[in-house]
Amino acid sequence: MRSGQTVPKQFAPWKGRPVLAHSVAALRDAGCGMIVIAAPSGMHQTALDAAGVEEGVTVIDGGETRQQSVAAGLERLAEFDFANVLIHDAARPDLPQSVVTRLLEALKDHPGAIPVLPVVDSMVVADGELMAADARRETLRRVQTPQAFRFAEILGAHRSWQGEATAGDDAQVLRAAGGEVALVNGDERLKKLTYAEDFVSETGLPQPVRVGMGYDVHRLAAGEELWLCGIQIDHDKGLAGHSDADVGLHAVVDAILGAVAQGDIGQHFPPSDPAWKGARSAQFVEHAVKLAREAGYTVGNVDLTLICEAPKIGPHRDVMRTRLAELLGVDVGSISVKATTTERLGFTGRGEGIAAQAVATMVAKA
Repeated sequence: MRSGQTVPKQFAPWKGRPVLAHSVAALRDAGCGMIVIAAPSGMHQTALDAAGVEEGVTVIDGGETRQQSVAAGLERLAEFDFANVLIHDAARPDLPQSVVTRLLEALKDHPGAIPVLPVVDSMVVADGELMAADARRETLRRVQTPQAFRFAEILGAHRSWQGEATAGDDAQVLRAAGGEVALVNGDERLKKLTYAEDFVSETGLPQPVRVGMGYDVHRLAAGEELWLCGIQIDHDKGLAGHSDADVGLHAVVDAILGAVAQGDIGQHFPPSDPAWKGARSAQFVEHAVKLAREAGYTVGNVDLTLICEAPKIGPHRDVMRTRLAELLGVDVGSISVKATTTERLGFTGRGEGIAAQAVATMVAKA
């Protein structure tokens, strides 16, 4: 096998789980009501074991060709009343939910939609080992999966398919039936696992641990609420900002985003956007954790330092740790909240604002 595995690559381990388990989990996260897996005859239980779940999952015999396997899966789903369907190659296990969102949005105006990426290299048409003609890369795209379709249209297209037995993909089948296929932006993470080097290690990740640092400052002002680490504290002044100005959570968000190379909080929640006026910073943390999860990482631990003269952080430390642990989905033992002063030096020493510094350790998901 090109993949260098002793079993079909869909059942081989990647990031600590079978490849198929990652694809099934991503589709379930996308809200798929039922998942049909086309597997070789005699390998139904192997496929179920590799999927990791049985509820909402059905295994059928695949056909001799891809088109026949998909057609069989669609016929199984035809027993139910589904409006849309995603057809996915299990060998593309790293499926960002943002791609699914774009596909489903495109189905509002088109019967089919596929994720694509631009071609960056020069392209030629080959005749054996010789160059036969030029190919304009501006008109070419790399096609990925999942491919999304209105269920009735793609079912009818497969039932009427009269083309070659080896249809390139389901978009080709729909177009042959006269259906229009929209193109949406794909994602480099949707790479198809093909060669042995794609299964570099059991984790599938070159960096099992990543570390990010975050720093934030907000000024203290009269008439504002004071939110720190997701809890409201009674104080004569509060932190001023476009959102609730929770300086502690903002530092944690930047630490997580930095660890997974996803920019900073201002890129995801710009202060110029009225949508975030007065917003609770807890949702910023949840967004950062979601991005990290999609990148294959979970929070290992967070060390947060609050820098201020007042209020006193000690009486609130345990509640802060508990709230941070809830937001990050980790045990409270993985959260440290500390406080220090600057010996009355600088803006924090003068009581003009509060600063926060956070370090987040992110670990590869098992």
